[in-house]
Amino acid sequence: MKMVQSLLVGVFAVAMALPAAAEKLSLGELSSYLNTLKTATGAFTQINDDGTISTGRILIKRPGRVRFEYDPPDQTLVVANGDTVGIVDPKSNQGTQAYPLHRTPLSIILARNVDLTRARMVTGHSSDDTTTTVRAQDPEHPEYGNIELVFTGSPVELRQWVINDSSGSRTTVVLGDLSQGMRLKDENFVIPGLATATQIER
Repeated sequence: MKMVQSLLVGVFAVAMALPAAAEKLSLGELSSYLNTLKTATGAFTQINDDGTISTGRILIKRPGRVRFEYDPPDQTLVVANGDTVGIVDPKSNQGTQAYPLHRTPLSIILARNVDLTRARMVTGHSSDDTTTTVRAQDPEHPEYGNIELVFTGSPVELRQWVINDSSGSRTTVVLGDLSQGMRLKDENFVIPGLATATQIER
């Protein structure tokens, strides 16, 4: 779905110090980490399916809420308010576009209780001795696409995700260092123009 291309904005490989070797992190460890990730902010770099690159700032407030603020000249804003994902592009004459959050693979890590050990949720779990990668999907609706999550250990950190949507598009988001545990106002996750938004079910 095109929304996922914009929302789960692909990110370019940001240089980061990685450990020389690390054991594969268990699904239980990774679930615990995601469940303790309540609020976070940081920089992101996005690589879209067509190869274009964007950068910006991400705000996360679990469960259900995330905000992507793009750096100029891109003026796009993407916000999830817990139920809906809204895309605001001032260069578009279509106004705000709204999508159900539960139909996007990002909802897997924004869930109130992340359980990667759930049957049929994880379809891939591997390690390259530096990172651990998990590919996850909604077990009830695999047609919504999947998300590949890349973690480092010591301590466990989410460094990257890749969205593979139902149309076959692939979007990568690379995260900079995340600051965690701050207060984030709910106003950050209000979708501008939602009352008159074009509702898209995909």
